[in-house]
Amino acid sequence: MRGEPSCPKCGGRVRAPGLFSDTWQCALHGTVHPLQPVVPPSVEALGVVVHRAQVPVWMPWPLPVGWLFTGVACAGDDRSGGRATAVACTGPSPLGGPGELLLIAEELGVGLGARYAGIDGPDPGRHICVDKHPHGKVLAAGRPTPLWHVDDAPPDRAVFAGEARGLWIWAIAWPEQSGLMMYDELVLTDLREAGAEVDLLPCGALSPRILG
Repeated sequence: MRGEPSCPKCGGRVRAPGLFSDTWQCALHGTVHPLQPVVPPSVEALGVVVHRAQVPVWMPWPLPVGWLFTGVACAGDDRSGGRATAVACTGPSPLGGPGELLLIAEELGVGLGARYAGIDGPDPGRHICVDKHPHGKVLAAGRPTPLWHVDDAPPDRAVFAGEARGLWIWAIAWPEQSGLMMYDELVLTDLREAGAEVDLLPCGALSPRILG
């Protein structure tokens, strides 16, 4: 199932560093942190991303009842480390039926969150209004973290964004009604700081959402 690295902003092909450039290049977006191929979810796959990550690897922890870990993605290479991470979870939606949640942490300008959100990137920018009262809140690594609704996203999803540890944090839920989870102060853990209990993480089938 392994493929080639791709552009985190558009999913297009990227050119590896070589004779003419010492960075990964997308024909459309120039220098990028390459999105590594997504593999089926497992504790081992998650461990690879956690070990590489230079940014948080956010996950609801403990997972809500009935929820499963269903995918992880990372943008960056062996030299730069992971500059963006995305974790997918799947479980019962607050209003019934299946729900899916993507949590993304990224440095400024990487563009992975905007791609999953379905908006013009690379960052939330004009799509959020931090002058207004936040629409949601999570507890990220023990710190109350406000999130704002992201405008202009496709109607099939609810998109929230904010800042945690000086980096962008995105929460994207499908279907749109699953965004109600963001009003319940979801508890997030940076898996880089988690203990051995992660070895017991329940894994499900790969979420197509994380494939972009």
